[in-house]
Amino acid sequence: MTDWRTVFGHDEPYEPQVDGIETAIDTGRQGGYTVVEGACGTGKTMIALTAGIDLVRDPDTDYERVFVLTSVKQQLRQFEADLETINENLPADWNPVSGLTLVGKADVCPYNREKTAGFDDGNVYDRCETLRDRTRDLTGEGGDTTAGNLATRARSQQIGLADSGSRSKNTFLETAGEPTPYPPDLPEYGEGGPVGAETEYCPFYAQYLEDLPDDEDGSPAEAVPYDFTDAGMVTPGDLVARSVTHGTCPHSVMGAALGEAEVVVGNYYHAFDPRTVGSFTGALLDDSTFVVCDEAHMLEPRVRDLVSEGVADRTLRDAETELSRVIQPITFEREGRQAEGGSKTADADLVRGELEDSDVSFEELNRTLEFVQDLRAELDRRVTAYLDRNCRGWQSNLNDLEDAELPLRDPAAPAEDELTEWAREAGYGDADWVRAEAVGAVVQRVLNEAEDEDRTRAAPAVGRVLGEWYRRGHTDYFREIELERTWDDTEPPDSWRRAYNARLSLHNCVPSDAIGDRLGTFGGGVLMSATLEPIEAFTEVTGLQYLAREEDRPVVERRYGLHFPAENRESFAVAAPKYTYDNRGRPGEENPTRRSYANAVATVARLPGNVLVGMPSYAEAEWIAGRLEDRIDKPVLLDVASDDETTESLKDEFFAGEGKVLVTSLRGTLTEGVDYSGDRLAAAVVCGVPIVNTSSPRTKAVRRAYDDEFGDGFTYALTIPAVRKARQAIGRVIRSPEDVGVRVLLDERYARDSWDSVRPYLPDDNEFQPVSPDMLDVGLDRFQSRLSSQ
Repeated sequence: MTDWRTVFGHDEPYEPQVDGIETAIDTGRQGGYTVVEGACGTGKTMIALTAGIDLVRDPDTDYERVFVLTSVKQQLRQFEADLETINENLPADWNPVSGLTLVGKADVCPYNREKTAGFDDGNVYDRCETLRDRTRDLTGEGGDTTAGNLATRARSQQIGLADSGSRSKNTFLETAGEPTPYPPDLPEYGEGGPVGAETEYCPFYAQYLEDLPDDEDGSPAEAVPYDFTDAGMVTPGDLVARSVTHGTCPHSVMGAALGEAEVVVGNYYHAFDPRTVGSFTGALLDDSTFVVCDEAHMLEPRVRDLVSEGVADRTLRDAETELSRVIQPITFEREGRQAEGGSKTADADLVRGELEDSDVSFEELNRTLEFVQDLRAELDRRVTAYLDRNCRGWQSNLNDLEDAELPLRDPAAPAEDELTEWAREAGYGDADWVRAEAVGAVVQRVLNEAEDEDRTRAAPAVGRVLGEWYRRGHTDYFREIELERTWDDTEPPDSWRRAYNARLSLHNCVPSDAIGDRLGTFGGGVLMSATLEPIEAFTEVTGLQYLAREEDRPVVERRYGLHFPAENRESFAVAAPKYTYDNRGRPGEENPTRRSYANAVATVARLPGNVLVGMPSYAEAEWIAGRLEDRIDKPVLLDVASDDETTESLKDEFFAGEGKVLVTSLRGTLTEGVDYSGDRLAAAVVCGVPIVNTSSPRTKAVRRAYDDEFGDGFTYALTIPAVRKARQAIGRVIRSPEDVGVRVLLDERYARDSWDSVRPYLPDDNEFQPVSPDMLDVGLDRFQSRLSSQ
């Protein structure tokens, strides 16, 4: 048995770290889970890594790896940094702990990283799969050549270009600071030689295939061009650099290596998304894995999204086209006709061959096509009827349409949905729903064989969703049509499809079974966050209580509060009127509630340094930003829903120079997982309890499902997650022992005990002093005076 202090990356652990590590090790040995709420500064990352690595290195356990899941990029970097710290401080006679970070193809594909050979973030997955298929076809059984020959030809093509002087620059493709052995363009294979105009292929993947062991019992890890026993932490940049210098595919190497690393760092997709698990990370999901769920307060909403399904109107349209292209050759043959020249259809013999190799009949192809066509027509009818009812003259005002939800049943009364009823009345039975998935698979195989296109097939996705629509229940799952604003000039000017993308959505309302079942496959682990309270509710909604009750696996809770100097912070819960829609009205209205909040936020915003203001929505953020610009002598930055690059630029502007105010939505990305340590943030103020829109049909369905499952849907599904959002934002202020700042919660529900009070869900509620709005400035002045006298 190892001594965990040998693994621990620092000289002396904090007291909470000692307790957390020893608890996690003991619980992990029993196949259980440790649930940790730890304030910033607890050292949760080092707790989890130390415990997990100690169990992996202990010969008396069955653990072989630590699998870290986090939803925040900054935390991913923290795990990488802490593992590097551990390795730097291991005894000289210890092998370093090997680590690997999992990312997507877009991040590691050499061509996509350099945006060459026609690659970009939008097509990298399709293009990659097509090139891999071609490379395998050329080198597989009955192929024209070998993988080694393809890699050699690509190297020769590059050398030939260099010798001819045809490329004075960029003769080699370079990425991650390293040259590759290949040119920036894809090589081609054909009878004419290395530069023949026959078939493009991927030389990186060809080299990977060449490096795979010939022995069927060999491990794919043999194709990894570095030794894991001394690799240490391999970041995505390291992985790309090490792979491309060898001429091999970084993404394939990542897949081959993930089973060999002692620490694998990924995100929730890698453990909970069915497609990612099925195609990539499934080998990690067993009892030899110690799992770490970081930012675990996000586990429930993230997994809910991952285990929900949906299919867009455009995907239905594409599936309809694909089905027609597979059906047409046999139909034409039976009618004695020929397809028009250049028509993108399969060959009749190819279609017959695929049908014979499957259990799908030609009649089922036709039946599924009819079903998809009628389904799309019904979708069109329902959207049109909705717009006619609710948006008079909508054809002339397409730009004014807003996102919408069209429930297919009463959200508060589980029953069979209207689309299922429609299908039955239209003559479509159980088999039509269930068999669509098998039909979609055949369509994909036929078209992939017949056509040379870099695109994902729609028919399999449609088939999968139709099958799930039929199989899933009507209490835990909610079905609706989602209308999302978009714009498509190719659609008719008076069509809703010009302004909307419609989507048939199947929402998982209660993901506790999906989470609990998946956690049950691991040997044990740690779930941790700064905001898990009440932990009893957390263990219920994540299925951990089921594991404890039904499988007798221990679930141990630990709470570690903020242990930084109390004199460096001041915390207020201001008894302002409840910031609810009934009290505040629309953002443009003026009333006593809005005036009270504008005054209180301005009071906090005038404090020296940077101030973060969190609002329930982006519309409310825009409103308060406008009020602050008129009231304070300090730049006001407004965050809006935007891409990552724009958000990062705004954050950099906030950090630079003199003090500013940054106003954002509590549902944005600037209130969680962002490091505001040091003098980056002097104060944070949260307005209201950020409960999601309770009038949304989906929210009503989730609440009803939680009522049935846990007894109090409003508390479990709405109130507790909202308080966690507020606590995350407030937690940005104090990030180290030296940080000084003010934390303000604005809303009487934080300050007073009442029927809808959320004060019980503030584990450090004794720190948040209840004050009236007119006493807030007095409390702030007192804190500033105390700081000045220190």
